This record gives sequence, structure tokens and C-alpha cells, in this order.
Amino acid sequence: MSDAAAADDALSVVIADDQTLVRTGFRLILDEAGITVAAEAANGKEAVAAVLQHRPDVVLMDIRMPGMDGLEATRRILGSKPGCGCRIIILTTFDLDQYVYAALTAGASGFLLKDTSPEQLVAAVRTVRSGDALLAPSITRRLIERFAPHQPGQFISHTGLSDLTARERQVLRLLARGLSNAELATELTVSTATIKTHVASILTKLQLRDRVQAIVLAYQTGLAGPPPSSPAPGGP
Repeated sequence: MSDAAAADDALSVVIADDQTLVRTGFRLILDEAGITVAAEAANGKEAVAAVLQHRPDVVLMDIRMPGMDGLEATRRILGSKPGCGCRIIILTTFDLDQYVYAALTAGASGFLLKDTSPEQLVAAVRTVRSGDALLAPSITRRLIERFAPHQPGQFISHTGLSDLTARERQVLRLLARGLSNAELATELTVSTATIKTHVASILTKLQLRDRVQAIVLAYQTGLAGPPPSSPAPGGP
């Protein structure tokens, strides 16, 4: 058995969506990839109960569900004591769903469109399980343009930023652009191992769960400015 297959044997997922066909389709895809589906849930309340019972590695969480929605379920799961340690991927029909940014600030590890390909679904589960972000640069840019504060008076403060080294602040700014470890290593001309060390230090100092929280915080605090836009016609 390969190392990847062995890792997937130990990888468990809870699928939360009010549409039976969506849950069934995702289960078939994950089963085919050798990833265990520990439970299914049709609403947020069932999702919370399933996570507390099965302690999965990853939760695929729909936002719009009857009763308790996915956003509240995400808050309850990640705020539970003791924490489950799981990663939550938000499922959405639209790439600019109005609740996505709120879900990320609640601690979700990224989001995925429901019409994603089977290969992308499997890759997403493995990605967030490893602690990486599930936000493409283009998606990050659009989310921040729409939801993050852009005026200095709207920024929040975080005392942990003062503990970051100059290099760590640089890495965090680049993280906010959605760069992967490999892209960060190329940008800074260092090894991916060095980047992983910097990212781990940033998360520890800022007391954050993962890279997605770091990206959100970078914009909320004003450390990372608004994503660059194309120059206006006739501009300098």
C-alpha cells in the first residue's frame, strides 16, 4: 500500500448538506478515492452531533440548510471544548456567496463550489487535512474586495503582529495573495521547508488555526492592502 493510500485510510469526513443527491454524490467520490465518510448530516444540528460523535478530519459543510445553517454549525464545531481539531470546507453554489467570508472568519479552512470535479473534491479534502489553505488567489482577491475593510478606521488590531519578524510579516503579506508554499519559496528564493517553518511560526504567534485565518487577519488588520486592481484607462 502506498503512503498516500495509507494516509487516506486514516482520513475521515462528515458530509453536511440538505440535498440527498449532493451527499450521495460526494460519498461515492470519496469512497472511490479510499477516503472514509464517517457520517452524513442534513442540517447544521445533525452536523454538530455527527462531528462530536465521529471526530472526523474534515467536514464538507453546506451553508444553506434548514434549522441551523452551516455558518452557525461551523461556529459551534470549532468553538466546542475540547475542540475536535477538524477542518471545515464550506460548500457553496456561488463563488461569491454572501456568507463565505463570514464562514472563513468563523474558522472554516476554505470553500468549494458544489459543481467541482471529483478530482478537485478529493484534492480539497487532502489539502485542508494537511493544514493548507483552500483559496485560489482569484477567489481570495474577490472575497477581500467585497467583504474586507478598506478604510483605516475599520481595521482591527492584533497584538501578536508585533511579535512577527520582518520576514514573517513579508510571508504573511504574500500568504494574503493566496500563494502556495511552492510559490512563496520561489518568490522569496528559499526552500519550501523554510516557508513551512515561517508559516508555522506565524500561526503560533498569532494563535491561528490555519493559513485561511492568517489570510483573513492580514486584511482585517490592514497588514495586507486591498488586492491590486487594473489601472484605469488613461491612468499613469
